[in-house]
Amino acid sequence: MRAIWKGAVSFGLVSIGVKLYSATEEKDIRFHQVHRKDGGRIRYKRTCQVCGEEVTYDDIAKGYDIGGGEMVILTDEDFAELPLSTSHAIDVLEFVPADQVDPILYNKAYFLEPEGTATKPYVLLRDALTDSERVAIVKVALRQREQLATLRVREGVLLLNTMLWPDEIRKPDFGFLDEDLKVRPPELAMASSLIDSMAGEFEPDAFTDDYRAALQEVIDAKVEGREVVQPEEVEEAPAAAVDLMAALKASVERARAARGEAPAGGGGEPTPISAARSAQKKAAEKKAPARKTAEKKAPAKKTAAKKATPKKADEGEKKPAAKKAAPKKTARKTA
Repeated sequence: MRAIWKGAVSFGLVSIGVKLYSATEEKDIRFHQVHRKDGGRIRYKRTCQVCGEEVTYDDIAKGYDIGGGEMVILTDEDFAELPLSTSHAIDVLEFVPADQVDPILYNKAYFLEPEGTATKPYVLLRDALTDSERVAIVKVALRQREQLATLRVREGVLLLNTMLWPDEIRKPDFGFLDEDLKVRPPELAMASSLIDSMAGEFEPDAFTDDYRAALQEVIDAKVEGREVVQPEEVEEAPAAAVDLMAALKASVERARAARGEAPAGGGGEPTPISAARSAQKKAAEKKAPARKTAEKKAPAKKTAAKKATPKKADEGEKKPAAKKAAPKKTARKTA
């Protein structure tokens, strides 16, 4: 890794020399724009809209549009005079509980490495942060901009997370927030049951970027000149559920089945989930062809015929009059 910034963490009267490294990197596959016909790179020229001349980087300044076609031009000297008191320092402002920092504020992450003889105070601050279970709120100037950030410990290293300013967070303004929508208690209970059935420990390594892997495979196939294999068809997403409660119940059962757990309410009175299943089963049987229904009913008649004789015998034991009728049956057999 290459250090992108050098400075010092100002911790009270203690100054800790550090180097700053990007803690993350994007793994997106990058492409160039090329001419489809011959593969030539497409280049863009920096031309002035007024005079039409091509402009070099040395002649480019920053302009702020104030409206009405007027532009205020700012030079490097204008930026140099701005009051950036934290130009080469990470000033610790306060220490706060980590859960008080809304994750939406986090922007980019950087590793801090101690420089020179600053290793001992670096380790001291690291261990103190770990023991306090807090994060440091700091200010730092990066790329000519003052930023709010947090300082915390990750895998034995101080990690700087730059943050957005509060006025950079947009306020959600959606129509449904003004609607009077009420969730029924059974639906809420079933949703909670679904969350419990899908609960687990977060392991980032268990997730992969399937799209990037497939795209890289296509690129490799092009390079090797072999035929590109079509990826497996993705299972279609289920249709939108009309009955929210039924969808929640079915989701809970599917999650439990995936974990090898027995469905809720294995015996006794039917549960809402088993009732929903029975309803689905009955609906499926109604849709089945009449021929299959007739085949299913046929064995039932045979069974009834077999049971008929024992039933008469039972009646004979209960009623004495039935015993006199026995010789008639014998007589018929003799005849």
